[in-house]
Amino acid sequence: MRRVTLTVAAALFMLLLDGSILNTSLPAMARALGVRPLALSAAVTVYLLAAAAVLPLASWLGERFGLRRLFALAIALFTVSSLLCGLAQDAQQLVIARALQGFGGGLMMPVGRTLAMQRARKEDLIGIQALLTWPALFAPVLGPPLGGFITTYASWRWNFLLNIPLGAVAIFLILRWVPREELRPPRPLDVRGAVGAALGLTLLLGGLEATAHAVGEHVAVAPALVTIAAGFVALYATVWHLGRAEHPVVSLAPLAHHTFRVATVTGGTFASMTLQATPFLLPLLFQLALGRSAVDAGAMLLPYFLGNLGMKSVSTPILLRLGFRRVLVLMGFANAVAIAAFAFTGPQTPWLVLVLLLVAAGCVRSMLLTAVNTLMFADVTLPERGAASALSTISMQVAAAMGVAVGAILLALAQAANGHPHLELPDFRVAFLVMGAICALATVSFWRLPHDAGAEMTRATAGRAG
Repeated sequence: MRRVTLTVAAALFMLLLDGSILNTSLPAMARALGVRPLALSAAVTVYLLAAAAVLPLASWLGERFGLRRLFALAIALFTVSSLLCGLAQDAQQLVIARALQGFGGGLMMPVGRTLAMQRARKEDLIGIQALLTWPALFAPVLGPPLGGFITTYASWRWNFLLNIPLGAVAIFLILRWVPREELRPPRPLDVRGAVGAALGLTLLLGGLEATAHAVGEHVAVAPALVTIAAGFVALYATVWHLGRAEHPVVSLAPLAHHTFRVATVTGGTFASMTLQATPFLLPLLFQLALGRSAVDAGAMLLPYFLGNLGMKSVSTPILLRLGFRRVLVLMGFANAVAIAAFAFTGPQTPWLVLVLLLVAAGCVRSMLLTAVNTLMFADVTLPERGAASALSTISMQVAAAMGVAVGAILLALAQAANGHPHLELPDFRVAFLVMGAICALATVSFWRLPHDAGAEMTRATAGRAG
């Protein structure tokens, strides 16, 4: 089972790294393709929208084709479309290839997570979630400096072409190590639910992405906000339908568990939003406010990465010793303090102090994400894991989009309020302080958890360790 989980985690790392590596390369890609950098923002947006459109179908397609086969097909589609991205000769070809990548990537995340957990015992779930969390921890930190290095010393095309051998190896290992499933007749396809969920997610995530680009352009902000509102309306109507449909495309049964609701709807989503915003804000802070070069800014994220990495070996023992509620509350407030602390850094901040802050922020970020992602499945039953994986992936996608969008919005609003022609240190101080406050407010949901939240999982894991 561990081999399967590691293979899934490696495939998801390739997926998340591809998303975070692209932003650094956009200027070079635009020059090579003969377009303005902003014109290539469609390559980012279309991927996000394609992934959102296919997400609700993941559970049904897994029943129809089998999780093992579907995961291999999703990786194959992602790999082939990566080749097409690397060979693109103009912006239109790149956008089409990125849409195909989005379809493959949108299936990889929920199907891979379900595949890793489908036969797992309760006592194995903490360890599995710890392994599945590391792609989300490391990819956003490693992506920007790696993308800058590859683009500077090789070619932007290799950001995509590197996925080809990685994808081929992942497919081989999945087919070799994952046992075949016994396929059962799939439930009827809930067309109304699938279309409604895809439309709602596409409008919501597309609106968030548009808002991040439209801040400061009053004409463009209104349509973006209307798109977000339309997304919420479509999702609300779809949730109403899913709760009454005989064969919903995504079952809402996991939401009956208080721990799952907290991890995916209330505290977990907003806490994860602030954690996803931090790797977006830090490189901008280092370059625009502290005067560092792009290479230096990438290197300065390494202590943050080391903090994330250093916590992986102790995450499970800490959860077993302290329990979910205590860890979530402590790490929630610790992350709020760490994020807000970046508001008080500046050119005069000693190098050692900044490094120690980055390491500490990476440590508490790692611990909180691991705890939130594990809590999602603490009380979910075995038949509910497929639906729980789809719903949790949707939550993660929304949190990631909100992190970048809200971070960009806060910077733009602070810049306008301060009257700065360009982003300056006071603008970043506002963004980090507000993000820290949001994380602290999200932690209130963790505080309201029962003291024994997830106790059955921790007892089972501790019993196995004993």
